[in-house]
Amino acid sequence: QVQLVESGGGLVQAGGSLRLSCAASGRTFRTTAMGWFRQAPGEEREFVAAITWSGGLIRYTDSVKGRFTISRDNAKNTMYLQMNSLKPEDTAVYYCAAGSRWAAAENSYDYWGQGTQVTVSS
Repeated sequence: QVQLVESGGGLVQAGGSLRLSCAASGRTFRTTAMGWFRQAPGEEREFVAAITWSGGLIRYTDSVKGRFTISRDNAKNTMYLQMNSLKPEDTAVYYCAAGSRWAAAENSYDYWGQGTQVTVSS
């Protein structure tokens, strides 16, 4: 099993920044990639960004390109999401996930964190 714990969410004004962290523990060697997803009220959960543990391959959804940066620290088994120039439409619960494929699809990920709330005020 792999356990994932997110932190770093909060309330921020539009244009501000937040950095989310996702600490992984357990059998992380079973996973190849990690990703961030988000779910706004009344909406489906959507892909935000993904990164591989080994090669550093990265992908983003179009709406966050140029504003969000995903990274990982293998020594700490931790993934980050630096979010800059935040907009009210970024308001959502953000989830980290780990899985065997570097992909945008939810079903590529086997393990999920509990989520952390990000609220951007206008």
